[in-house]
Amino acid sequence: MRACRNVLTIGVHPNFCDYGEQERHLIRSADKIYYPTAFYAELFDTLGKATFPSYHTYKCVQDKIKQSALFQLAGLPHLRTRVFFGKRQRGRIRDYFSLPLIAKEPRGSAMGRGVFLIRNDAELDAYTRDRHVVYIQEFLPMDRDIRAVVIGGRVVHAYWRIASAGEFRTNVARGGRVSLDPVPQAALDLALETATVCRWDDVGLDICCHDGQYTLLEANMKYGREGFRAAGIDYFALMEQLIDNGEI
Repeated sequence: MRACRNVLTIGVHPNFCDYGEQERHLIRSADKIYYPTAFYAELFDTLGKATFPSYHTYKCVQDKIKQSALFQLAGLPHLRTRVFFGKRQRGRIRDYFSLPLIAKEPRGSAMGRGVFLIRNDAELDAYTRDRHVVYIQEFLPMDRDIRAVVIGGRVVHAYWRIASAGEFRTNVARGGRVSLDPVPQAALDLALETATVCRWDDVGLDICCHDGQYTLLEANMKYGREGFRAAGIDYFALMEQLIDNGEI
């Protein structure tokens, strides 16, 4: 947030003692710390100091297993998803899913990396062979989905992502394009409900339409800004306004 005029940025040190005396005073006396990293977010939460994003947001960063479990626990509509641990459970994937199916790296992946279309048993065997944890979702033949960005309790931007020819992933980083066609209100309502229930205050939610119902694919706390640029939205000016208004 160095580009935001209303935020004082002093950087992140892995050892708190590396901050100077004045910097330590600023941190301790600040009403809110912005983007403190997952490590410090947990510590600040323990001390009762407000952060943005919230500690609850940080807990689910790039962790699809936690996200799916949270969606299911909260009763939110979520694409049929299951996690398999160990060889015995991996052998039961075909008891729950037909081919083709989607396999994802359960932690640490972004921008469409670590997402695989599994079309036959040979590909499934190759994918699972050296993995202890396997994250599987049903495959839906679709060429587009919705990215809805929720910041500070409201949907600040939403747009369609349309896959390129021959590509099953809609990620812009994988050749997908942004469409600013109107996003249905039902999808926006689902995004806001999800962010509110999960206590996430800075998140990009991927949503698709399945059997006439909008359903969650996954959450992205490290979302791209291509959709903002396509719409002519100055992301940093937006963040400044949200801070000035007390929304974040």
